[in-house]
Amino acid sequence: MATSPAALLIETDAAAHQAWTITASGRGLTGRLQIPGDKSISHRSLMLGALAKGETRIKGLLLGEDPRSTAACFQAMGATISDLEAEWVTVKGLGVGQLQEPTTVLDAGNSGTTLRLMLGLLASQPDRFFTVTGDGSLRSRPMARVITPLTSMGAKIWGRHNNQLAPLAIQGQALSPTHYQSPIASAQVKSCILLAGLSVDGDTTVTEPSLSRDHSERMLSAFGANLTVDREARRVTLHGPSQLQGQTVIVPGDISSAAYWMVAAAIVPGSDLVIENVGVNPTRIGILEALQQMDADITLENKRDVTGEPVADIRVRTSQLKACTIGGSLIPRLIDEVPILAVAALFADGTTRIEDAAELRVKESDRIAVTASQLNRLGASVSELPDGLEIQGGATLTGADVDSFTDHRIAMSLAVAALRAKGATTIRRAEAAAVSYPPFASTLEQFAL
Repeated sequence: MATSPAALLIETDAAAHQAWTITASGRGLTGRLQIPGDKSISHRSLMLGALAKGETRIKGLLLGEDPRSTAACFQAMGATISDLEAEWVTVKGLGVGQLQEPTTVLDAGNSGTTLRLMLGLLASQPDRFFTVTGDGSLRSRPMARVITPLTSMGAKIWGRHNNQLAPLAIQGQALSPTHYQSPIASAQVKSCILLAGLSVDGDTTVTEPSLSRDHSERMLSAFGANLTVDREARRVTLHGPSQLQGQTVIVPGDISSAAYWMVAAAIVPGSDLVIENVGVNPTRIGILEALQQMDADITLENKRDVTGEPVADIRVRTSQLKACTIGGSLIPRLIDEVPILAVAALFADGTTRIEDAAELRVKESDRIAVTASQLNRLGASVSELPDGLEIQGGATLTGADVDSFTDHRIAMSLAVAALRAKGATTIRRAEAAAVSYPPFASTLEQFAL
């Protein structure tokens, strides 16, 4: 296939799969860039808006496929949600415990956040029956991590593979208080249990082995729930039952989306890029800390608070990266960014190890296996560990045919790697990027090609 010296060629086949063929220009990334709204906050603003009394107004909502799945599910349960394309999205809520029994199967699409958080709400709606499913990828992802604690609260949930996989059926119940000692640090597990606790008469407590992202706690408090947070003990308690009141939510840019440009600017010579209006919640900035460990030239500018969330502009310049070992309590704060962090490590001096990240094997793809196999197709030297990756720095990449495995984070990470590859790189099933970052391809073309 012939391509121009610097180009992004997009082709769509009969099955609606896109192939992106990227031929790097070699020019640095410069200027000021805006990214889509935070996916985690977008999900939660829609959900809490649907549960709140009165009206919730949301600005900056991510228009990716995952939040659209959340909106569709809650519309099917009686919430009124305005056009998602508008600058301001309004949600007219029903009140806690007032979700309506839908007449159809709820479809979470590709969104694990939608399904797992929603299960806590569905399980706590007495005398109402719900069925939920998702796409092929989501139907293979483990749900026992939320079903187990919900069942201990009295939930009745049935599903495939001994009640562990979607499709799932839920018969809503009046749930009991719990103190759940989570074996993993997971914002989805914690949020699911806390949302279930909104209708519980008593305290619902979750303790984690390390801190996971805290968007749910921040937003629940802003909507009027009564919570006690003990960061030192890694414990949060929701005092139920709670009612929520509609709020105005300004969604900051998603640091997971910013991560692709942070790495791109760090590894492409001649770069000096400012990524504007990025959420820098302390439970989400693991990628910043990891890149700083690698000596990336990153500074935070114009720090401020926007509706309870810390926000900043992130400036990144071309950097001489060095290898390091990343693991432990840092992992829950950068779990979504491991594939793009692996791309950064290809251009670091030395050998980088990423450990304690076994969770990546049960994401939209087995991200450990797929990251290693697809980067190696480009000429990298990446080895799988049981719980992570070992990446040899100093790679010289050559364009090749690679595959996203329908995983949005893999598609975008491979696109960034292609910026340092000789010749053309073709990424199969690249349309997956739209799950969290619909304009990624056009932004890539504007700033990097």
